[in-house]
Amino acid sequence: MPLYRLGLAARVLGVSVDTVRRHADAGRLASMRTAGHQRLVDGADLARLAESLEPDHASEGASSARNHMLGIVTKVVADRVAAQVEMRCGPFRVVSLLTRESVDELGLEAGVLVNAVIKATNVVVERVVDRDVGGERADAR
Repeated sequence: MPLYRLGLAARVLGVSVDTVRRHADAGRLASMRTAGHQRLVDGADLARLAESLEPDHASEGASSARNHMLGIVTKVVADRVAAQVEMRCGPFRVVSLLTRESVDELGLEAGVLVNAVIKATNVVVERVVDRDVGGERADAR
């Protein structure tokens, strides 16, 4: 199973390195130390933790989605021809349908680090209403 540095695990989860360290110290995330005392976390354990975390809805209006999102595979369901791959990219759950051949060639399984690359012909943009100004723009003229 792949092992990841705390900084990369933090990026996958969309949290700080200190938060990942606290998860490991509390036993929610398996970790080990290298000969050089660098702390690493198990990829499958990181996937389980990522899947269990509730998204932080308070930060939705504070960031913009990107077309390339770093994530970790949390689940793969495959039959002979097709497959469904679930990923956690920070606070986002992303699901992709692809061929079984692609899953096998990429070696996708829970705990594998991936980039979810999203290309859409339609993107809906919703404006987040600032609740501090009663739902109206403060600078409206």
